[in-house]
Amino acid sequence: MRMAFCGCLGVVSIFIAACGPSGEPARELALSAVPVHSYEVVQSFPHDPGAFTQGLQYHDGYLYESTGLRGRSSLRQVELETGRVLRRVNLPDRYFGEGLAVVSNRIYQLTWHSETGFIFDLDTFQRIGRFAYEGEGWGLAYDGAHLIMSDGTSRLRFMDPAGFSVVRTLEVTADGVPVEHLNELAWIEGTIWANIFQTDRLALINPVSGEVGAWIDLTGILQPHLVTGPVDVLNGIAYDKASGRIFVTGKWWPRLFEIRVVE
Repeated sequence: MRMAFCGCLGVVSIFIAACGPSGEPARELALSAVPVHSYEVVQSFPHDPGAFTQGLQYHDGYLYESTGLRGRSSLRQVELETGRVLRRVNLPDRYFGEGLAVVSNRIYQLTWHSETGFIFDLDTFQRIGRFAYEGEGWGLAYDGAHLIMSDGTSRLRFMDPAGFSVVRTLEVTADGVPVEHLNELAWIEGTIWANIFQTDRLALINPVSGEVGAWIDLTGILQPHLVTGPVDVLNGIAYDKASGRIFVTGKWWPRLFEIRVVE
């Protein structure tokens, strides 16, 4: 990532060179004149370093986590304070787990290339159904009416959770430039939060216009002394609506962080 700062009102011009899941170079994006917020770590929690985190949600006192990699993908219920996995369902080896969302008493989980999603009972973790979609599955969130799905492009799909039809699509832009590689998603107080794949940036997206209203720069959140083994990119956003807490983590990260946004 290359960053060019200008000295007015804390606004910066940012240029991010991202790569796709297979490592191919992606088009460089010029993301300028959008405010960039920083963060403070409020608290740090243990996180399973064997979890290749693809989706994360906080619900009724617990974290629900989707992990990826073929032969290692799973759905988990996790105790926040200890990082202990309370329940776990492994996906069949041919599936690569991706984003997830909790809707009422159901958990919806995407897979990457299989064009298949799974539905689990929240209380029993029994698989009770599946659904289909076109293309790749990356991130998933719920806005109270629709499942919002990313597929690695600049486009978000809003789907009916009953029939899984696409109700509408949303092109995400920053200053008119499409923002590619939208990945993990979270719905936080009327705004879509999105991790930009292979960066330490979160985009705060207007769900009506698709415009990025701000970035959150999480550079340095996983400090070197916390690294206990191989780690991968930032991936995982969860929101505790009751308390306003925001949590982030990454693939194979040994810690999960509660953060406060600093404007």
